This record gives sequence, C-alpha cells and structure tokens, in this order.
Amino acid sequence: MASPSILVVDDQPVNVLLLRRKLEREGIRVLAAHTGVEALERIKKDRPDLILLDLMMPDMDGLEVCQRLQANHETRGIPVIFVTARTTKESKLEGLGVGAVDYITKPLDLDETLARVQTQLRFVSVNRQVVDLTRRLEEARKAATIGAVTQGIAHNLNNLLGVVIGYLDLVKAYYDQPAQVKSNVQHVDDAVQRIVKIIKQLSTLVVNSRPPLIRANCQALLEGGIARFRSDYQLLIPITISNPHSHQVIDTNYEIVEEVLSKVLINAWEAYDPSSTSHHPIAIETSIVEKRGEGEFLQIRVVDHGHGIDEDIRDKMFEPFVSTKNTVGVGMGLTIARHALRNLGGDVTLVDTPGGGATAILMHPLEKKIKRVISE
Repeated sequence: MASPSILVVDDQPVNVLLLRRKLEREGIRVLAAHTGVEALERIKKDRPDLILLDLMMPDMDGLEVCQRLQANHETRGIPVIFVTARTTKESKLEGLGVGAVDYITKPLDLDETLARVQTQLRFVSVNRQVVDLTRRLEEARKAATIGAVTQGIAHNLNNLLGVVIGYLDLVKAYYDQPAQVKSNVQHVDDAVQRIVKIIKQLSTLVVNSRPPLIRANCQALLEGGIARFRSDYQLLIPITISNPHSHQVIDTNYEIVEEVLSKVLINAWEAYDPSSTSHHPIAIETSIVEKRGEGEFLQIRVVDHGHGIDEDIRDKMFEPFVSTKNTVGVGMGLTIARHALRNLGGDVTLVDTPGGGATAILMHPLEKKIKRVISE
C-alpha cells in the first residue's frame, strides 16, 4: 500500500521543515508549498490525501485556498486542517465554516499534530474502503441482473405460450369459420414473433464480455445505428445529427454500438403519443468528455421531447422487463443497451430533457484495452 501524502502549506519554511521531519518519521510522505497559489498548483498536480494549511499567508490566505478547493468537485473531498496562531472561537468557526475538518493552533505541539493527522488519514482510508465496497456492490448488482432477466424471460415466455395455446384452441374450435381462423392464426403468429424477439434479445444480453474491436469512424457509427433502427422497426422517421466529431475514430464493436443506438432510438420514438400526428423530433448530439482516471469518452446524447421519464419507473427503468407499456414481452431494450455498452467500457443513463422529454446519454471510451482484431 502506498504511503499517505500530506501537503504542508506555510509561508515560514522552518514550520514546514519541523512538520516534515515529524511526519516522515511516521512513514507519511510530505509535500510542501509556501504560498496559497503554489498550494493550489501542487494540489492540482499531486492530489494529496490531506492538507495542513496555514491560515495567515501574504498572497492568498488559507480561507480563500479552502474555499477554492471546496468549489472544485475534484478537490472538495480532500480534508483540510487549518494551522494558525489565532485562538478565538470566532476564528475557529470561520475556518470550519469554509470546509476545514480540524483546527490546530500555534505554537504547534508536534505530537498532537501527528495524532490529529493520523485520525484524519484513518477517515480517508475508511472513505476509500466505502468507495471500493460501493463499486463491488455495483458489480454484484450487475451480476444479479442476469438472474432477474432469467426470471423475467421465464414469466414473459410463459405468458406468451399461454397466448399461443389459447388462440390455437380457438382455431380448433372455429376450424369451419375461415375468417375466425385467419384472425386467430395471426394472433398466434404475433405471439411467436414476440418469443423470437425475446430469445434474440437474450442472446444480445449474454454477449461476450470481451468483444473484438476495430477502429471505427464516429459518423459511420451514428449512421449505422440509425440504419439499424429503421431496418429493425420499419420507421423512416427524420433524425437530426449534430456531430462536430464526425472524423473522430474510436475502438469499438460496430454490431454492439449499432444495436445499442437502435434500442435507444426506439425508446425515444415510443416516448411520443402514438395517436398524435404532430412531428416527433429526435436529435443525436455528440461531444468529447473526460472522466477523471478513466480517460476521454465519446458522449452520444439521444434527445426526445416526448412524455418524459415515468416517475413510477424512474429508479428501475434499466431493470429487465420494466416498461410503461401493458403489452406482454416488452421492456428489455434499455437493459440490453446498458449491458452491451458496459461490455465496451461505457454506460447508458437516462435524464430529463429541459422543457420536457428524456435524453439518453451513451458514454463510450475513445480507446479500450481489449484485443483488436481488425485495424482500419
């Protein structure tokens, strides 16, 4: 395990030296800064586990440094202990009020300072363990999804088989009435097609966790996904594309991304009232975003202005067979889309569209360390 690191910020070099000697004897790595500006630059570069921050400095005092750290989501989680000669209650409350976790007064008692530092480092360690446990729970939840899918498939297939058997009984009962037979046979065929669709979706859901990749053009991916959507659902609807990264190349799997786009687009289309004759706009927008520690991602936003996210399913809309529709055999589209894109190192989320509707956000890493089988 790497040694914890502490940034000591003080305009008096002798104070930094004393703290460095004390802390390094305990196996703590010490970084130093002598001004507020230097401290912010060092924090941005090295991300210390804890900061010992002098309150009174000439260029930028400790309060302003702490406020700037709190204003940045990447640094607000770093605990700050103020070090100052001020001893009034008001001064302490002022320091704690801007986000500091503790307060040490000068002249320093090095043993007390060490004890306070070690306490805060234990908190940091616990927080990291919590983050790690949260990640593991998320992985366990993903694995549990497969079990939920199995149960959902069994339930839906049983319902559909019941439909098939019921209409076949009607065919037998009205075998001498051609019109009735034709109608019942059509219902049987519809139910069988739904069964076929569920099986096809299941095969998509259990896609190889390490799919082969190629170098693919962003614009070609979007156009391929739209073509797949139109072919799958026989909907020749207009879809606008705003893609300033049309020449961007990413490591991906064409089949998976086109399938994901197709399912997200049909979700957007079904967000509109089917009885409405008005225009049903769907837009695709792209951007490049950076996720700390994970690199750059292609973000694809599929925007609709339909009925929006149903509050009854907001917290479980990515679970299998969750749908606002009352038809048997629906509700796996978003589950499959998320599962497939996660296999590529990305994700799918759904948020509200300002002004009404929903926006599906697809995140895909620009580079993925998976075996590439073809190179363009």
